[in-house]
Amino acid sequence: MPTLVTRLRDDKHERPKLMARAKGVSVNNLIHEPATVALTNFEASVRFETRAARGSPSRALRFLDKPTARVETPRVRTPVRKRN
Repeated sequence: MPTLVTRLRDDKHERPKLMARAKGVSVNNLIHEPATVALTNFEASVRFETRAARGSPSRALRFLDKPTARVETPRVRTPVRKRN
């Protein structure tokens, strides 16, 4: 697995260690999560822009003018806990 090296100022160097320790995760996992979110958001944006460039604005507006079908979502019953 490739390694990513980054530089942090002295005042930020110790804080990720403290935060990771408080959350009970490694510093690697602490950094991995927001990086994954940022990459996923970027990739979704690129996909959207690519599809929008191929699409037809007038067709999209016609689609948005159509009434939407209402889909009923089933209610999930949560079990009631008995008090002791």
